[in-house]
Amino acid sequence: MAVLEIRLFGDPVLTQKSDPVTRFDAELARFGDDLLETLRSAYGVGLAAPQVGVLKRMFAYDIPPNEETGEHPFGVLVNPVITRWEGEQDGEEGCLSFPGIYYACKRAMEVTVDAVDVRGQPLQVEGDGLLARCMQHEIDHLDGVLFIERLSRGDRKRALKQWREREFDLEFEGIAPHLHRSDLTIKPDKTL
Repeated sequence: MAVLEIRLFGDPVLTQKSDPVTRFDAELARFGDDLLETLRSAYGVGLAAPQVGVLKRMFAYDIPPNEETGEHPFGVLVNPVITRWEGEQDGEEGCLSFPGIYYACKRAMEVTVDAVDVRGQPLQVEGDGLLARCMQHEIDHLDGVLFIERLSRGDRKRALKQWREREFDLEFEGIAPHLHRSDLTIKPDKTL
């Protein structure tokens, strides 16, 4: 497995729509493993293929274990489609392509996602809370939609201002603003 470079906001690949996966082979399985490894090394809960520069409709997820049930949802979904939305949640959301930026974002409380695994076998994942938020966030990435587009107008302006100030601060310190994510100090909280 390999840790891949996570693309940051401003990279054009993040706003492009991904193509459905049609070839299921050892290379796709390795890429799925690499996505999951990259996600875990970045302390995230979800990572879509476009975030590592690959325009394929797939993402990895790894939700912290539930202390009460011991349930630990993780895996790789290929060609995911949300088939059911229910309820609403409004909670803080971040993105590995926007390190350090977090804003309240409305999402459905529960979703059902139909997909296939890296071998092409059909599966269905039902999730609520953080898992539902994660799946909606990552499927947005596959459609070229960034979480800041889901924010209120005021929060979107604040997020973009915060991002520009971050880049200015890095340039002022003599550091290139578009760093590899390993060059950034990432706090080990679970970020989408």
